[in-house]
Amino acid sequence: MKGVRVTTGQVARAAGIAEGTIFRVFADRDELLDAVMAEAMRHDHAVREISSVSLDQPPADRLAEAADALGAHLGRMGTVAGALQESGHRRQRGEEGRRPPAGAREASMAAIREALAELFAPESEQLRISGEQAAALFLGLLFHRPQQLGAVALDTSDLVAVFLHGALAEDGAR
Repeated sequence: MKGVRVTTGQVARAAGIAEGTIFRVFADRDELLDAVMAEAMRHDHAVREISSVSLDQPPADRLAEAADALGAHLGRMGTVAGALQESGHRRQRGEEGRRPPAGAREASMAAIREALAELFAPESEQLRISGEQAAALFLGLLFHRPQQLGAVALDTSDLVAVFLHGALAEDGAR
């Protein structure tokens, strides 16, 4: 991504459309770039991915698949935001239409949490807490996990295992 150095002509060529088509939708290049960021931040794709996880899989596999979907979503957001920031683009905040709606982040997290809660449904009778609470805890663990613990990376399967079974290995086995 070329960030703010990208021209509307380059965007149009990449999209396979006439440049004039862009200006039927966007007033200028900054509005287009704001829309790119807004699209990257949408949670719909992550919710669809989580909702498509088969409940027939073991819980660890379901949660690992959901964690990967969320990781991909966060990665897309970070890539777009980083490219725009690095290039000097500043999201327009002056016009009401360009601000995220009030409560948008909370609504996004609620939708993701609800989709995750459904993954706990098959084991609902075995849970110590509600599926919604388990989903909230799992999200907290995902969003706050360090990428590296010392020299050892914490991968998704380790994170899911600790979430489901605790930090202590059964019978001292590792």
